[in-house]
Amino acid sequence: MSIRMSETAAGRVNQFLHDRGKGIGVRLGVKTSGCSGLAYVLEFVDELNEDDVVLEDRGVKVIIDQKSLVYLDGTELDYGKEGLNEGFIFNNPNAKDECGCGESFTV
Repeated sequence: MSIRMSETAAGRVNQFLHDRGKGIGVRLGVKTSGCSGLAYVLEFVDELNEDDVVLEDRGVKVIIDQKSLVYLDGTELDYGKEGLNEGFIFNNPNAKDECGCGESFTV
């Protein structure tokens, strides 16, 4: 099982954690939502849950619950800017299709 982060994404996560003044890493997950069925969840983690899997890349702890891991295995998390918009980008090899707005995906 693996999750990779670009240098840019790892730098942004570390900066956000530093600015928050707390946190052990970032949680990646999926939830049922959107027009394609599944949506990505990204949040900062202060405490681990019992069913969490902890991976690490570029010095950043990536926390994923067991249910989400099957949908996210092999994903690379990147961070980009386009015009006035910026944010995390999920490059997920398991996604078969994405909705037009890019907010949800299907496997």
